[in-house]
Amino acid sequence: MNIPVIDTTFLVDFLSGLLNTPSPTGFTERAVAFTEQALGVCPEVQFQRTRKGALLVTFPGQKSNAPRGLTAHIDTLGAMVKEVKSNGRLKLTKIGGYAWNTVEGEGVRVFSRKNGVVRGSLLLAKSSSHVHGGVVNEAKRDDEAMEVRLDVVTSSADETRALGIGVGDFVAFDPRVEMVNGFVRSRHLDDKACVACILAAFKALHDAGLKPVQTVYALISNYEEVGHGASAGFPADLAELLAVDMAAIGDGQTSDEFHATLCVKDSGGPYHHGMSQRMRDLAEENGIAHKVDIYPFYGSDGEAYWRAGGDVPVALIGPGVDASHSYERTHLDALVATTQWVLAYLLSTPL
Repeated sequence: MNIPVIDTTFLVDFLSGLLNTPSPTGFTERAVAFTEQALGVCPEVQFQRTRKGALLVTFPGQKSNAPRGLTAHIDTLGAMVKEVKSNGRLKLTKIGGYAWNTVEGEGVRVFSRKNGVVRGSLLLAKSSSHVHGGVVNEAKRDDEAMEVRLDVVTSSADETRALGIGVGDFVAFDPRVEMVNGFVRSRHLDDKACVACILAAFKALHDAGLKPVQTVYALISNYEEVGHGASAGFPADLAELLAVDMAAIGDGQTSDEFHATLCVKDSGGPYHHGMSQRMRDLAEENGIAHKVDIYPFYGSDGEAYWRAGGDVPVALIGPGVDASHSYERTHLDALVATTQWVLAYLLSTPL
């Protein structure tokens, strides 16, 4: 199989733009619109919003008797305002699973219902070493200990509320996107990196004048970080599903930042053995740099689809991402390998 050439400039530029478009779970409209606009490079695809706000993209294939699915999620970790404190600062509630220490000191954007975007920083409430001494080091980082210091003049709850800021406002952490020596470092590579891989694969097909073997449904889901992203949204005639999500790197793992990885088991159990072996065969046949791994504390949209009653084979691949759910990093090599693997899958004939 000849895998089409991938436009890496498009891949990186789209990824950078998407990373800089805030989209904590429940607040993904801007990122979905950004993705819709980027799909203009592939005029043969059709797309529509689901009632839930996800994006369903259809790429017509040579055949349509056994459509294939792809899924990646556009929603990220984030927070919402839980309380306006008496000092005018904000107490938050988390969106998604992360530790407060991984975002301590980060800049934030508060999306005020009535006053646009307000800047701030997420800090330990007792953050000054010159005032609190050893408490700063010893304090447990939990919901009660953290607060947002707003970059506006306010010293009371009433003054903050008068600015239009209140309970339920969404809060996004600064991604701090950088491209360094082939590395992409940023928050929220999980899973915007894989959205970029899917769009880059579609553009490679378009640029080469190719169609996938079967019609493809790509669901860009918007509730994965809270567990039910791809539980709805795929058409009923879906025949199989390839989830595309980041590979976790750490002690005891085979994954790294330079390869794509096939996950054969995570916290929800094994993925479909036959489809996983097929993906391994495709990688080996096409010389795609890949690893095989198991993630102990991980779940995917493929499992959300299964738990909702989806009755098709599911496999999971994705680029290796270091420091997942913290300040993450991957390498262009892993993004290209993942995109190649997606292309090999879309152009492959059934066994």
